[in-house]
Amino acid sequence: MTTQDHSTAHEPATANGVTPAYPMPGKDPYVDANDPEADQFDLVREGARRDGVELVHYAPRFPVPGTKREKRVERTIAFMFGLSGLFGLAFLVVYIWWPYDYQLGVNIAKLYTPMLGITLGFALFFVGAAVITFAKKLLPEEVAVQDRHDGASPDDERRLTGATLLQTFDDTGIKRRPMLKAAIAIGAAPLGLAIAAPLVGALITNPGKDPITTAWKEGIRLVRDDGTPIQPGDMHTGSIETVFPGIPDGNTNKYADSPTLLIHMRPEDAAKVKVQPGYETAHYGDYFAYSKICTHAGCPASLYEQQTQRLLCPCHQSQFDLLESCKPVFGPASRRLPQLPIKLDSAGYFVAQSDYRVPIGPALWEHPDNDK
Repeated sequence: MTTQDHSTAHEPATANGVTPAYPMPGKDPYVDANDPEADQFDLVREGARRDGVELVHYAPRFPVPGTKREKRVERTIAFMFGLSGLFGLAFLVVYIWWPYDYQLGVNIAKLYTPMLGITLGFALFFVGAAVITFAKKLLPEEVAVQDRHDGASPDDERRLTGATLLQTFDDTGIKRRPMLKAAIAIGAAPLGLAIAAPLVGALITNPGKDPITTAWKEGIRLVRDDGTPIQPGDMHTGSIETVFPGIPDGNTNKYADSPTLLIHMRPEDAAKVKVQPGYETAHYGDYFAYSKICTHAGCPASLYEQQTQRLLCPCHQSQFDLLESCKPVFGPASRRLPQLPIKLDSAGYFVAQSDYRVPIGPALWEHPDNDK
């Protein structure tokens, strides 16, 4: 194998009477950045040298361009970029058209999140594999030794840096590899759209819902996840149950602001509850209902400490004192958990007296809740 000798001897230039510290002992002579006879690689090597980097070995992977082996590597890389684009496109299809509304039982909506992860994961995997293969199989072999140095670079090194960037692009061989250019474009475009889709989709979708009201209305039953209503005798003393509005899709994301905790307190604890003004008839005996949505960041405040009579949000450790009508006593939450007024209907099942009287979840500056 023959290699081209890129070295060109030049006399050291001077700046303000000072001779640069090149050539270094045992290294090729200094190359003037403005020498018209210096080719691009001369400038690259000189730029690296001025940064304290010496190229001790540099050789192309394929000295003779266009060999069968090189074409085979190109096809492999193009195939991986193509797979990346295919999975990126699949991510967009799943994100836009795959059914995602929650439904009970085994159904295709359960696969929505896994399919998003699988398609995007494979898209990123194959683009990463393509880039690694490109670097290891097509880019020139290079060994460089770098010396540490301090201080800013002279102005003429801007040209050297530019030459280095151009040389790096030339080393990729993209100019003479149209298949790879097309493969990168085909693979990168869907992947870029896949990354942008969640951001754009969030802006396109209009929540279209009043943040003050929920699905609860007078007479709507409190039901379990399977849709069965609840009677007072169904819950043991000191237990809690997550309930939903007894309406179609009441336990789905369509009414994600409506999950409520129905709590059956011990009689001695219920007698100690400091009821808020106006909520004297909002509970039924020892049964109290509070929003399950934490007033800090909207997480589920669903852990019940029976001994201390506190509800805990496991996400950011907010705690709400049931004896103080779910007043926050620890953590970042600053508002009470809203209380849902409840009663029994004619059949003896729990129903809502009305919707929540204050906004649920994190506070809204447009609708301040002064009930701290």
